[in-house]
Amino acid sequence: MTEGLQAPLSAPLHRLLRRAVLDHATSERRRVFLPLLHVGIPGGVEAVFAVRDDEPTDHALRCDVVAAMVRRTRQPGPVPMVWLTRAGELETQDVDAAWLASARAAYGELGLPLLMVLVNRRGWRDPRSGAACTWRRLRPSATITP
Repeated sequence: MTEGLQAPLSAPLHRLLRRAVLDHATSERRRVFLPLLHVGIPGGVEAVFAVRDDEPTDHALRCDVVAAMVRRTRQPGPVPMVWLTRAGELETQDVDAAWLASARAAYGELGLPLLMVLVNRRGWRDPRSGAACTWRRLRPSATITP
């Protein structure tokens, strides 16, 4: 069995992932910016952590950060998802792999299923399965709801 997202996605999940991309595209105008780890529900309750190169973390500390963010955002309903917004293309980079490993461990310890994607201004990609979706011109629509 392959880990991560598989096509076809449900309509509600597709809308959530589109919302994560749209929120990032409309809120981050700089060309260079810190990667941000988000945990929660796009368009709803979320916690954000800035990933800084000058503040080194190890696997255990990253696990603690993810677990704390999950606890802060957990509410009745869907399990909080994880998305990493950053500049550049959606190919997996070292920062993505490090946070994916920590998110896997944290969600495993919490007994929760992990949904994690990488997000840039044009789309999202699941670093585990390779499932992805991109848009040429992403615009707000009336169908985006949390």
